[in-house]
Amino acid sequence: MSRLVLRRLRHVGRPLSSQLSSCPPLPSTSLRHGSLRDSRQRRAFSATSPREIMETTGFTENQLMVREAVGQICAQFPNTYWQEHDQKEQDPSDFHAAMAKAGWLGIALPESLGGSGLGISEATMMMQTITESGAGMAGAQAIHANVYATQPLARFGTREQLEHTIPNIISGKWRACFGVTEPNAGLNTLGLSTTAHRLPDGSGYRISGQKIWITCAQVASKMILLARTTPLEQVRRPSEGLSLFCINLDRSQPGLEMKKIKKMGGRAVDANEVFFDGYSIPSSALIGEEGKGFKMILHGMNAERCLLAGEALGLGYAALSRAANYARERVVFGRPIGQNQGVAHPLADAYMRLEAAKLATYHAARLYDAAAAGNESIKQDAVGVAANSAKYVAAEAAFAACERAVLAHGGMGYAAEYDVERWLRECLVPRIAPVSREMILNYIGEKVLRLPRSY
Repeated sequence: MSRLVLRRLRHVGRPLSSQLSSCPPLPSTSLRHGSLRDSRQRRAFSATSPREIMETTGFTENQLMVREAVGQICAQFPNTYWQEHDQKEQDPSDFHAAMAKAGWLGIALPESLGGSGLGISEATMMMQTITESGAGMAGAQAIHANVYATQPLARFGTREQLEHTIPNIISGKWRACFGVTEPNAGLNTLGLSTTAHRLPDGSGYRISGQKIWITCAQVASKMILLARTTPLEQVRRPSEGLSLFCINLDRSQPGLEMKKIKKMGGRAVDANEVFFDGYSIPSSALIGEEGKGFKMILHGMNAERCLLAGEALGLGYAALSRAANYARERVVFGRPIGQNQGVAHPLADAYMRLEAAKLATYHAARLYDAAAAGNESIKQDAVGVAANSAKYVAAEAAFAACERAVLAHGGMGYAAEYDVERWLRECLVPRIAPVSREMILNYIGEKVLRLPRSY
């Protein structure tokens, strides 16, 4: 998707709001106008909210065009699609293929490599649009590693990696996953124990160790892997001696095993434990300089926080819009339940929290893009503070909105066909991953408030 194509999009298609179909008809409305059998016949459901409630003033032309174009793709995948894939734990491969065919998997990658040449600001809008469409975290997780995991590869990769690997990821031929988290290290990334031992002849490495919570590993062809190439006791600082690799996931090769994790939400995409036992990779898999991998993944991590913030926003807006629609139409004691301040005020509060989180999210994304473009006045620490803060406030706002949406629906909030229960399950993801609420608070306390480190 080139900039030229984006410019042309302003002349085609309908606004996102006009694509959004109606909410599930309400039981009370159906029962007032017909028999129980008639009400059952009328219960046709849609994946999308009835109207946009997010204020779009202030977004750039590119961001709005991304929102419109991606919204058109998402409209092809109704709520029944995501409900069924969630219940069957079935990968949304056709959604991934549709996004790849339209060129969106390369949104933040250089045009010279087949990407759009846009930034994380536009990519964040893309991810928000996906979750806001009703696809939820499952739709976002099906593609977001292809966006953030490729950032360090695009910046530090070899010519072969740039010219061969990235175009195949953009086209959808290959899918990528991010291999950093480990069961014994958790958020202590510098303490990871997966090793990459260089072969005596220098032709490659042998990987040994374990990764956990690796999204889409079952369907991925490539993994961006962080492993220790120099033992911890032999380096001056823990951040040294870690190397980044772009490896093939060859399931026919000895030394590689995957175990799928049963999950609470986002079940359409797989999450896994991945075990390496002397798994062989060529030396050409190394990204950049050996031992410098930790600094490289920071480019992916800050991008990921922006994307997760956008995904959280989309969930929150979708749930809130659905709840507001229900509150307008659900009649009890002769009037809409939304006429009661006990229902209306919490929904209004949730909206304001989402709007505030939106400002923080796109501020962080703009800082990331400016720093990536070479603006030396923007320090990496400032990007980290903004990205972590945005992830925190967006996740909290989304959770509050999703919880309130379920409560506003009453008993129907527990029904799968109204979707809000699915979004509530899924919105726990941005609260937990890729970094916990508590670790973000630690980070802000140390980096911004200059308080003594507590861990």
